[in-house]
Amino acid sequence: MERRVVITGMGIWSCLGTSLDEVKQSLYDGKSGIIFSQERKDAGFRSALCADVPKANLKPYLNRNLRQLMPEEAEYAYMATIQAMEHAGLTQDYIDAHEVGVIYGNDSVAEATMRALDKFRQFGATAACGSGAIFQSMNSTVTMNLATLFHLKGINLTTSAACASGSHSLGLGYLLIKNGLQDCIICGGAQEANMFSVASFDGLMAFSVREDEPTKACRPFDKDRDGLVPGGGAATLVVESYEHAKARGAKILAEIVGWGFSGNGDHISTPNVTGPARSLELCLKDAGVDLHEIGYINAHATSTHAGDGREAMAIAQIFGDYKVPVTSTKSQTGHEMWMAGASEIIYSMLMMKNDFIGASLNFENPDEETACINVLAERKDTHFDMFLSNSFGFGGTNSTLIVRDWKE
Repeated sequence: MERRVVITGMGIWSCLGTSLDEVKQSLYDGKSGIIFSQERKDAGFRSALCADVPKANLKPYLNRNLRQLMPEEAEYAYMATIQAMEHAGLTQDYIDAHEVGVIYGNDSVAEATMRALDKFRQFGATAACGSGAIFQSMNSTVTMNLATLFHLKGINLTTSAACASGSHSLGLGYLLIKNGLQDCIICGGAQEANMFSVASFDGLMAFSVREDEPTKACRPFDKDRDGLVPGGGAATLVVESYEHAKARGAKILAEIVGWGFSGNGDHISTPNVTGPARSLELCLKDAGVDLHEIGYINAHATSTHAGDGREAMAIAQIFGDYKVPVTSTKSQTGHEMWMAGASEIIYSMLMMKNDFIGASLNFENPDEETACINVLAERKDTHFDMFLSNSFGFGGTNSTLIVRDWKE
C-alpha cells in the first residue's frame, strides 16, 4: 500500500532572511534581496547584479577540522538543516536511534575547486591543495557533510539536475517514502553565492544588465525582462511518512501529493513547451487532483524571454480556461539555481500557511506569450489549500511538485 508523504520541518538561508519568520515577512512586504555588487563589476562581470546572501558563521557549532571540509553551500545547508530539524522536533538522539536519510540538490562547487587548483598551480605540488579540498570540491559535498555531521544512516544521495536539483530531491524523497523504502528523509537544495560560481553564466550574457535599478532587474513574465539575476543559499525540508510522523509526535505541516518529471529531449539551454507541459500533466495525474483545486502556482520563471514564455504557454496548455494565480518568487530572490526547487516550496508553504500570495515583482506588462496566464503583480491576501511548484533546468530537465495543506 502506498503511504502518504508529509512535511514536518523547514529551514531556510536566503537573501530574504535566515529564519522562517524573516522570510515570511519579506515575502509579504515584497522585499527584494537583489543588489549591485561593485566587486563583480571590478572583476570583469558584464552584470554586477546578484542576491545579497548573508555569510554563515559555523564557529559556534563546529570545530575548525569539520568546517574545513565544507564549502560555502554546505555551510548554508548546515544552517538550514539545523532550523528544519528543530522545526520538525527531530532531535539528534532520535536520529542516532533511527534510520534517517538525506537527499540534497547541488550541481556545482566552483569556488572550492578553483581555490584548490590555484594552490596546486601556484606551488607545483598537489599537497598544497589541502586535506579538505577533495571533500569541499565534490558535487556530493553537501550530502556527505550533512550525513556525517548529523549521523544520517538512511539514503545518502545528491541530486544534480541543474536548476531542478532541489525539486528533484523532494520528488525522489517523496517516491522513496511513498513506496515504503524510507521513513524519514532530509531533503533540500543549496547554491553557492560567490561570483566564481556564475562567472561562466555571466559570459553567456544570460544576466540582466539593469544595474541602475537592482530591485527592478528581475522581471519574470514582464515583456521588458532582459535576463536573470543569480542568487544562492540553502533550503531544507524534513519529509516523512504519515505513520512515522504520527508515531514520533511530530506536527504535520503539509502533504506532498504529487510529483511529475520529464525531459525536453531538445536544445541544451533553450526550453520548449512540450517538456514542461508533460511535467505538469504527470504531476496532476500522480496527485489525482482536479486542476481547479490548485490555488496557486509558483512558477520557475527566471526572467528570461524564452524560459518565461514557454512556461506560460505550458501552464496555459494544461490549465486551459482556469486562470490560476501565478507568481515567480525569483522576482524577489533572483535565481537560486540548485537551491530554487526546495526554497520555492518553502516560500509557497509560508504563503499558504499565512493566507497570502506574494506579488510577482516588476510585472508591469505581459508579452504575447505571457499574457495567457494570470500573473499577480500585487500581493493578494487570500486562502489556498494546495499549490503547484515548477522547476526546470539546463539539459531540459523538468520537475513539478504539488503540495497540500495539512488539516488535522
